[in-house]
Amino acid sequence: MFFGPSKMMHFQSRQRWHLFWIGAAIACWCWAGRVGVSAPLAQRAATPVVVATTTMVADLVRQVGGMRITVDCLMAPGVDPHSYKATPRDIDRLMRADLVVASGLHLEGKLSDLLSRLEKRVPVLMVADALPHDRLLAIGPELYDPHVWFDAQLWSLCPAVVAAALEKIDPSGQEHYRSRAVAYAASLVALDAKLRDRIASIPQQQRVLVTAHDAFRYFGRAYGLEVVGVQGTSTESEAGLNDINRLVELVVSRRIPAVFVETSVSDRNLMALREGAMAHSQKVKLGGRLYSDSLGTVASGADTLAKALIANAETIAVGLSEGH
Repeated sequence: MFFGPSKMMHFQSRQRWHLFWIGAAIACWCWAGRVGVSAPLAQRAATPVVVATTTMVADLVRQVGGMRITVDCLMAPGVDPHSYKATPRDIDRLMRADLVVASGLHLEGKLSDLLSRLEKRVPVLMVADALPHDRLLAIGPELYDPHVWFDAQLWSLCPAVVAAALEKIDPSGQEHYRSRAVAYAASLVALDAKLRDRIASIPQQQRVLVTAHDAFRYFGRAYGLEVVGVQGTSTESEAGLNDINRLVELVVSRRIPAVFVETSVSDRNLMALREGAMAHSQKVKLGGRLYSDSLGTVASGADTLAKALIANAETIAVGLSEGH
């Protein structure tokens, strides 16, 4: 996206003011803590309060913590974490937490500065940052694709990391957290096998997943799909006409039967891609809506990561198996 000089100055000014405001808010909290304005820990909730940034992380913390903790999820279902900006209420929630758990690997792009400042005041855990780097997909020098939860077996390494962080704020719950982490990790490994079997039912030549942005590379690597996104790994990147035309050519030449929209990303680019393919007499349907950077609501039936991954696998398998 191109900004003229005046728009660019306005944009930069807004960014500076946003960072200044965040810094000032945290400084006020630190001052309040020194003079005794904030409530002491003993006067807080009986259970430790953990603020999770995304719905995927909130689910992870709930699975490990159970009833011993209170989980507050910063982002609602359907919210894009790449572009999320903290509100004054968010900062208040974060500063009152006993522990903040983020996905990490720069998924929470616009929250990065705030989270780094928070570490001086509140324990902050970046879950995916603790994963072995040789298991991650590189997208640049020292930069990795942050969408690690789409590989259920890779995500199964995260419960132990969360359990260790919870033990530090609630030492008496050590056995509780460790046993739940082991059980949840085992369930993710079992889920991995189910996902593998479902994707294997798609005809080999049709295992091409076209989505709004490049969030499904871990899913593709784990379960045998070629994955192509209109945008890059972050929704902050803009798709150009050349990107659309390149994918139109791919869809037409490979006779891909369906493309997939995402619950947390605009479907504008997918609609343009579909229209372009249809202009070449290639019928392309919308295969369905996938849960990408956010889980669904309770009513959607995809409010946990396990449910969302199963729903995605089913949607993909049905959408790409047309005519077979």
